[in-house]
Amino acid sequence: MEEKKVTWLELFYDLLIVAAISTATHVLLHVEKGYIHSDYLLKFVLIFIPIWWAWVGQTMFINRYGEDLFHHRIFLILQMFFALIMIASLSVDFDSYYRSFLIGYIGLRALVVIQYLVVQLCSLFFDSWIRYLILYTGILVDILIPIIGRKRLVNVPTNTAHLFERFGLFTIILFGETLVSTLAVIQPKQGDWNSILFTIVSFVLIISMWWQYFDNLEKKVNKSIKTAGQMIIYGHLFILMSLSMIAASIRLLFMHEVNYYFILFFVFGSVLLYFLSTSIVFHQYRYKKQRLKIYHLGLFLGILVGFLILNLIISVPNILIMVELIVFFVIYAKLTTV
Repeated sequence: MEEKKVTWLELFYDLLIVAAISTATHVLLHVEKGYIHSDYLLKFVLIFIPIWWAWVGQTMFINRYGEDLFHHRIFLILQMFFALIMIASLSVDFDSYYRSFLIGYIGLRALVVIQYLVVQLCSLFFDSWIRYLILYTGILVDILIPIIGRKRLVNVPTNTAHLFERFGLFTIILFGETLVSTLAVIQPKQGDWNSILFTIVSFVLIISMWWQYFDNLEKKVNKSIKTAGQMIIYGHLFILMSLSMIAASIRLLFMHEVNYYFILFFVFGSVLLYFLSTSIVFHQYRYKKQRLKIYHLGLFLGILVGFLILNLIISVPNILIMVELIVFFVIYAKLTTV
């Protein structure tokens, strides 16, 4: 397979998109009466998906046809301009910034799916929920087109090594953003042993997740497999989304503003989503002799469910919940990377 390297401009572009994801994650930090209202959960998903899909469109173009040429750089720089518009439009008060968000998204996607441009512009003539219905119907169609045309895409397979590298680099930037933003919230100070201990535990948790993801990526994945790459693409939607949810969970656990039972289900639901999505994505590309067995799945699910039931029976400190997650991810990393 022809070697294709990630360019510095691509990494610069990734930083902008991760900034957008960070803004989307902040939506999950809006707590009312001990709960994250369903409106905020829905807004998080509705903001996250267009960001992810805009990044995927640019990534897939470069994966199949991109070279570090002058006109490709100009194209990517223009995309960064529209990405900035979209980032500036991300807010809990999403309705007020709808038009500028739409312009940013159209600018990112126009050269990839021309027909989608028409669908999006039509939404400007409607108010309230109708325009959102049109917007996300267009996004859904845009996302489903590659799945429907998968047989044709197989004839032009992705460069698997480059695709994993792109998603891996994007993921590690998101890991870094998670760590930095968590430290910004916790703000450990000399003598404040509670925040210092929480910082240490948070760091160990993030590192254990990093260990599991990147050891699998580097040691267990057969990058010579030729496919349409859709398992990597669509699977990473849930990996990246769950990472953002786990990042929000860490901050919410530290702030003690969320109802105990709500945060339990939110935290363990986020971890379950991350576990299932990483397992499915890596399973298809793992070397056959190293693929996990069904009893591994049962073991990991058993550990998660066991911790959840224990915490439902006995109220435990939030930092102990963090320690339980570390135990899970250490076991998950150990058994999937040996």
